[in-house]
Amino acid sequence: MGTTPPEQSAAVAVPAFDAEPAEWIATRDAPVGGQAVLEGVMMRGVRTWAVACRTPAPDQLDEEGERSDLNDPPRGEIIVETHEIDSIMRRHRILRLPIIRGVIALGQSLAIGFKALGVAANAQVPGEEEEISGWLWTLTIIFSLVLAVGLFFIVPVTLTNLIKDELGSAVLFWIVEGVLRTVIFLAYLTLISKLRDLRRVFEYHGAEHKTISCYEAGLPLTPENAQRFSRLHPRCGTSFLLIVMVVAIFVFSPLGLLPWWALIVSRIVGVPLIAGISFEIIKLAGKHRAKSWVRALMWPGLKLQLLTTREPDLDQLAVAIVAMNAVLERETPGSLTDEDLVGVEIAA
Repeated sequence: MGTTPPEQSAAVAVPAFDAEPAEWIATRDAPVGGQAVLEGVMMRGVRTWAVACRTPAPDQLDEEGERSDLNDPPRGEIIVETHEIDSIMRRHRILRLPIIRGVIALGQSLAIGFKALGVAANAQVPGEEEEISGWLWTLTIIFSLVLAVGLFFIVPVTLTNLIKDELGSAVLFWIVEGVLRTVIFLAYLTLISKLRDLRRVFEYHGAEHKTISCYEAGLPLTPENAQRFSRLHPRCGTSFLLIVMVVAIFVFSPLGLLPWWALIVSRIVGVPLIAGISFEIIKLAGKHRAKSWVRALMWPGLKLQLLTTREPDLDQLAVAIVAMNAVLERETPGSLTDEDLVGVEIAA
């Protein structure tokens, strides 16, 4: 995630923030990230990203080649697909400035993430069926962004605007809006954490974190080694989103009491700035994760990951390791030079 290569010292592991004594969390940061997908994991390094997912076994398919029991997890082979990354930040120095680099990195991560979701979804589609088209995923990205901005920014400010006269203070206004935004966010996470259909995705999310931590600690990538690490990671997107909720309070507070239309415009326009600032914070936290003050600040975000991750089994860790190894076959993120890392910003 950082623009400088991680230390090449011997691996050191310490107890996780809130884990059992048998669980570890790596104390160094490496330029690797990832994402859980349908029955698999996407891993990305500096110039490569790869998706590995498990396909249904032959005995899990009916005569028409479709899954006979969707509650029976795939038991087939692990397939992997690898792609190159060409970051625009390598070509334009201005895009590597603080705040701006975060917006670009998050946009690139979002694009890669949706491509990875498409690869995983297509892997679960019977071979004779048509793959999910690119335009459909483009519409999905647009819909997701509109939903996120509407739910976490437009709704809170609109509700707060309804009682603006009763509040009578700009300070109270942004405090109430910030509380509402955070409550909506927590309610959303709690709701999705209870969806049974997402449980295996959350398990793969945990497998992604454990595998990255195992790599960052310098241990051999085996399911048994990875299992020992915490399923929580300081650079997780869940922690990032909580930081976004908090940063938004301070970004919007100087604006005062504006007309409703101006409030809406400011919340939409302010999203990139908030995302950029939050990226810098999460990046700093990942780089200094061993420091006690960083661990204290990141503790709430790590706790939230208990909602979006589950303990994976060894088979799921094996899938995550295949994705990581596919990246490592083409690059070694932990031993790159400063020149190699120019323009590299990896959002976990």
